[in-house]
Amino acid sequence: MQNIPAFEEFLSVPRKVVIIPHFKPDADALGSALGFARYLAKKGHATTVVTPSDYPEFLAWMPGNADVKVFTKEKAKDFEQLILACDLVACVDFSSLNRINELGEFVRKSSARTVLIDHHLEPEKFADFEQWDVSAASTAELVYQLIGELGDEDKIDQDIANCLYAGLMTDTGSFRHSNTTKKVFETAASLVEHGADPASVSRLIYDTNSLERLRLMGFVLNERLNVIPEYRTAYIALRQEDLKKYSSQTGDTEGLVNFGLSVKNVKLAVLISERKENIKLSFRSLGDFSVNDFARKHFEGGGHKNAAGGQTNLTFDETVKKFLDLLPQYKNELLKD
Repeated sequence: MQNIPAFEEFLSVPRKVVIIPHFKPDADALGSALGFARYLAKKGHATTVVTPSDYPEFLAWMPGNADVKVFTKEKAKDFEQLILACDLVACVDFSSLNRINELGEFVRKSSARTVLIDHHLEPEKFADFEQWDVSAASTAELVYQLIGELGDEDKIDQDIANCLYAGLMTDTGSFRHSNTTKKVFETAASLVEHGADPASVSRLIYDTNSLERLRLMGFVLNERLNVIPEYRTAYIALRQEDLKKYSSQTGDTEGLVNFGLSVKNVKLAVLISERKENIKLSFRSLGDFSVNDFARKHFEGGGHKNAAGGQTNLTFDETVKKFLDLLPQYKNELLKD
């Protein structure tokens, strides 16, 4: 953080802090939020983690989960008052206030100071303090770094370490993705020294599946995974009735897009899923093909160069057609090694 002395001075007295991860938080977003909340609480601050939506059940083990407040429209006024009355809003693992829906408007209205902790491209300029670095593999890595910059690494206990390790592990694909650097391994090693349990965290996140989710995965691989060799592309298109058939819960489609990217010679993989509110898209790529640019240009989204998300208000069939119709424009890029 460039203005760390000012942030440190701001935190030198007890503050009321609201910590917000992005909509449908994953392990990095929730782990970073809960880890940062526990750290601030140990410093004497009153912390509340507020999520814009529900999140996967396999993250419920995280220390502090029981105290998370999940936004609902019915209690919107309560959440608005909570944010208006706080001293600091910490925005974790997202680069635009639009990523937290109604909560974003409350943050804009609040007189509270704001801190952005994030590693996504092209952040919105709204924060008073920024711990932002696109070269970081995860937001958890940036929370760990910030705690160190504040001179408080000794305050990282086992609960904080496990939360941050979960974020680091998942955003690097269990240390398999190209964002896995020497610094990532050094951070992971330090978190283990502080008590993180890699085997336990991995089991809780990756090996705690419902039977319905496993059956959904089998259905996707057998019935919904499509490969287009001439564009080195794979896509999965899931209708609402597909998700209902397997009693899909939040988080059940997590990671499905990676199956497409694992197919030999595939460079671009996409998951298109029909939700109640709109159509969601998840993009993954290899090499120089930027799904961040692709999502921003065509699907109101963005993220990282090789991992991004998007959405449309088109119908399901229109969305699939739009995606497929775009591929010829990118043929040369997709065929390039």
